[in-house]
Amino acid sequence: MNMIGTFVKPMHPEGRKFVAIFAAVTAALFWLTPILGWIGVGLTVWCYYFFRDPERVTPPRPGLVISPADGVISLIEPAVPPAELGLPDVALTRVSVFMSVFNCHINRAPVAGEVTAVAYRPGKFFNASLDKASVDNERNGLAIRMEDGRDLAVVQIAGLVARRIVCFVKPGDRLARGERFGLIRFGSRLDVYLPEGVVPLVAIGQTMIAGETVIADLTASGSARPAADV
Repeated sequence: MNMIGTFVKPMHPEGRKFVAIFAAVTAALFWLTPILGWIGVGLTVWCYYFFRDPERVTPPRPGLVISPADGVISLIEPAVPPAELGLPDVALTRVSVFMSVFNCHINRAPVAGEVTAVAYRPGKFFNASLDKASVDNERNGLAIRMEDGRDLAVVQIAGLVARRIVCFVKPGDRLARGERFGLIRFGSRLDVYLPEGVVPLVAIGQTMIAGETVIADLTASGSARPAADV
């Protein structure tokens, strides 16, 4: 493995203009004083790191639901999917992945299927780790219909720092499991609404890797794991 590639990851095109702005400000800071300039260098490197877009290896076994985001499981609870997605008004198991400003923010499809709905809703910017963020914050939801006819919803939620949700897909598009479908800038959260009767295989506090960590098995039955001790 290339040693440089181990530490330096490619950047998503969405980040180029932000890195350019940070770099321009850094140049101006160096003109004022080297101390501020080096602080700007650190912030520019962080901005590049924020928009990193590493390759991921998605488990190939059919029936798996994969994490759509890097981060930590913050909530596992029953909840009704956002009404704007047009799904039945039934409480499903919602698994929330909280992303800090240090996580990779590229979002990936948890399952393969056809995008049947994409719905954006403006809102507030509460801390994304709070339960009320699912209801009150700016969000963008996707409904994905799988080959077996079941629907899964995944919702991008803006957080305290985030001010821009980006979605790359539209209704009618087909997604492969682990395929990139969007990103959120600067701290946020992803909610996954599992199909009825599917239990999560993760616990609160568990670290997730987008496109790789298994959240649930659509073909299995059993009890959810207990929350992690903290």
